[in-house]
Amino acid sequence: MKILGINGSPRGSRSQTLRLVRAVLEGARDAGAEVELVDVCKLDIEYCKGCLVCYERGECVKKDDFAGLYQKMLECDGIVFSSPNYINSVTAQIKTMLDRMGDAIHCQMFTGKYGCSVATAGGSRADEVAAYLNGVLQTLGANTVGDVSVLLGEDPEAIVPAEGRAYELGRKLVRAIEDKETYPEQEKYHAEMFDRMRALVMANKGRWHHEYEHWKAAGWITE
Repeated sequence: MKILGINGSPRGSRSQTLRLVRAVLEGARDAGAEVELVDVCKLDIEYCKGCLVCYERGECVKKDDFAGLYQKMLECDGIVFSSPNYINSVTAQIKTMLDRMGDAIHCQMFTGKYGCSVATAGGSRADEVAAYLNGVLQTLGANTVGDVSVLLGEDPEAIVPAEGRAYELGRKLVRAIEDKETYPEQEKYHAEMFDRMRALVMANKGRWHHEYEHWKAAGWITE
């Protein structure tokens, strides 16, 4: 079992978000998983320009570090997204990465995977950032097992109990993968997304050849 953690904080070793994602991975490792941490802020990932070539060919025209990171995502069983709150949202580095994943959403490439998210903030809305990241994972097709968010402005030491919660979240992630856990509300959402993406791909099958062939190869469409 492989668990991939993606740190979206640009603060390097000073990052409190990094502490949380490391704690998740430590819990997952102690539960028996192989883990890897990627600092997305150290990668060269360019902005999506909306050219739609990935829909047609299954590859991006930009030759940067995204393809390697995306391959790591496809090869793992569980994913941990993390970001501090930057003006009520994720960091620019995380958003740039996510914007390159439109094809992955259309093809529901994370179906069968599991994930979780962690977030930090000085004063507010860390919980909203974590919920957003989990929402992205679900939109990609993954099941999410929970999140950890923490506000540090008034109490920097709040990171310590948050690390404990993050450690347990990592163990929970491994158990969910092992047990193939299902969640009724998420299953409903996945079914709705599946129908939407199938209809979208079918409506554009004359142009989005890669996505149409992906759905056919998966046995999700027979037309």
